[in-house]
Amino acid sequence: MAAETVKVIVRCRPMNQREKDLKCKIILKMDSSCGQCSIINPADQSAPPKVFTFDGAYYMESTTEQLYSDIVFPIVDSVTEGYNGTVFAYGQTGCGKSFTMQGVTSPPMQRGIIPRAFEHIFEAIETTDNTKYLVHASFLEIYNEEIRDLLGKDHKKKLDLKEHPEKGVYVPGLSLHPVHNVQECELVMEQGWKNRSVGATLMNADSSRSHSIFTIHLEMMEMDVESDQKIRQGKLNLVDLAGSERQTKTGATGERLKEATKINLSLSALGNVISALVDGKSKHIPYRDSKLTRLLQDSLGGNTKTLMVACLSPADNNYDETLSTLRYANRAKSIKNKPKINEDPKDALLREYQEEIQRLKELLSGQPPSDVIALKEEIENEENNLAEQLRKEYDNRVKDLQDKYRREQESKAKLQDDVNRLRAYYEEELSKVKQHQLAEPAEREGDVV
Repeated sequence: MAAETVKVIVRCRPMNQREKDLKCKIILKMDSSCGQCSIINPADQSAPPKVFTFDGAYYMESTTEQLYSDIVFPIVDSVTEGYNGTVFAYGQTGCGKSFTMQGVTSPPMQRGIIPRAFEHIFEAIETTDNTKYLVHASFLEIYNEEIRDLLGKDHKKKLDLKEHPEKGVYVPGLSLHPVHNVQECELVMEQGWKNRSVGATLMNADSSRSHSIFTIHLEMMEMDVESDQKIRQGKLNLVDLAGSERQTKTGATGERLKEATKINLSLSALGNVISALVDGKSKHIPYRDSKLTRLLQDSLGGNTKTLMVACLSPADNNYDETLSTLRYANRAKSIKNKPKINEDPKDALLREYQEEIQRLKELLSGQPPSDVIALKEEIENEENNLAEQLRKEYDNRVKDLQDKYRREQESKAKLQDDVNRLRAYYEEELSKVKQHQLAEPAEREGDVV
């Protein structure tokens, strides 16, 4: 299985109004032709800029459409072939993560990665022949290190994490929602988005206070010329991470401070996992240090094609945070994953549905369903086995009785023989005694004469 590195791109948003009001200066430069990004230290402008190279560099004028077609398209396309894919946005609060993932409806070129992925998947489904598809969506958030189902009846309920030898890390009880087109996907996503934990900070009036993972689960059953059913399973994780931030800059106090602390802890755990994977010497990868790293375990060093979008601010007052994000992203590009097609999974819902459809068809046609026929055959086999077993038991019992009778007859004959011998011996001895008694008087008479 060939290893491939995690793809990493950087995207710089334009100056926002707050930065313009503060008369901030631009400290970022990008060369999109070679994926290069350079940053100038505003405290020491004579020092040479720090330069980083990535799989793509998208400056202020870039569009999400361009970003998607360049780098996201191949990952989503591979999911329709049975691979796992993950796209996640990372960066400081207010740097455009949600804008990149979610986007805006106008202008259309800035529609986000998530709605574009919906369109991509359903277009692929419509244009593929001889294949049946089943698509489900799930949406969860990690808030204060608690997992919540954003599409569940009670989206405040805390869910657990479990690990399965074949499934990997999963969330028992996370609701799966069938979707048949782009509109249904968008409705499901909007419903979950409304349930997300957001709150105002000094950096962002509508800041995401949680990490969210929207997952599209795809099953495909390919019918080949021999009518064999080949099932494959793909999964696309679309991850919007909460912002990395300094509490002093966001004005975090009380509940916001608690949220920020948890966010920073999980992002720090993510950084530690990335460092351990890149180091190559680490025998232990600290996935268990946070819920986020456990859920992204397969996306970092596992069976997934992964893209990280590092979102940046161009303003000089964010120099430290921007440099930290660039270093973070620079480490991540050295992570090696081993993606493979998920073929014929045991827990495929498509197989269960196909079997149920076949059973119902047989019922409608008046024929006993195949499972009923199988049960009947099983019962007949059991009956035959039981009859054979009873016959053997009967034969063995008869043989035992015959053996016992024979032994008794032999024993009786021997006893009779012993009795006869004893009687003959007794009669012979008795005869001798009588003869002796008759002889004694004759002898006495002879003595007298």
